[in-house]
Amino acid sequence: MRKILNIDPVWGSISNSYRTSSRIRPAAHTGLALVGIALLFAPILVGAAAVAADMPMNMPVKAAAPPVINWTGCYVGANVGGGASGSNFDSAIDPGTHLFDPDRAVVAGSGAGSHGGDGLLAGGQVGCNIQSGLLVAGLEGDFDYFHSNPFFVNNTNTLSDGVTPFTITQSVKTDYLATIRPRVGIASDRNLAYLTAGVAFARVNYLETYSDGGAPAGSGSAAASKSLVGWVAGAGWEYALADHWTFRAEYLYAGFSKVNAVGAITDPGGGANVLHGSSDLTIQALRAGVNYKF
Repeated sequence: MRKILNIDPVWGSISNSYRTSSRIRPAAHTGLALVGIALLFAPILVGAAAVAADMPMNMPVKAAAPPVINWTGCYVGANVGGGASGSNFDSAIDPGTHLFDPDRAVVAGSGAGSHGGDGLLAGGQVGCNIQSGLLVAGLEGDFDYFHSNPFFVNNTNTLSDGVTPFTITQSVKTDYLATIRPRVGIASDRNLAYLTAGVAFARVNYLETYSDGGAPAGSGSAAASKSLVGWVAGAGWEYALADHWTFRAEYLYAGFSKVNAVGAITDPGGGANVLHGSSDLTIQALRAGVNYKF
């Protein structure tokens, strides 16, 4: 240790001074001792100062955590996607003077069936959310252009005589789909998974047509245009791209009551029967969209 600190010359000087003077006063003795101690620890202090000088002055600073997204607020947005509609068609022929039994039942049976169609969805939505902890609740309204046309044509049948052909068609066209829905979901920072259900609205145009090759030939139709009110339910996922912008994907299923129409089948000879037609409507929609939150 003495070799490392190189204190032998200092120690020797102090020892010689002590041996050659037996009359050193206490104060002088104390001063020499302090000088010796200082010289002993001088190399250690100088080394410590050098180490401290080599240490970096700036300590690393931990990066700030990104802000947590809050879903409270109102928003407006746009969406696009695809929809599929389905309908159950029914037909009935009242007793009359053109079609008689059993032809009425044959025609009515040929006019019943289930068919579907699909189309493009495009529109917008507006709503508001309130967040409490992980729970997010809100109300949304949307309106989408949606044109679909479930239909069928039955032109391969004959009346009960097995010879006279007839054709019957059924169709229901949609113009739009709109909904008003509460939403309830669970938020995990930028992600929001939610369930939704509410009221749905649609505008439809229903048409049933009939024609046959009898003598005289009969033809007729039953048509109706109606705004329908139904129910809707679904689920979705929304992701906060930034403080004000979100992206979403959503699935909805809507069901509507029947639309009914009344018309007539007539022929040039004066024969006639009342024609009834009806159709219900279901719509499935899968769409993606973006929202701007205020």
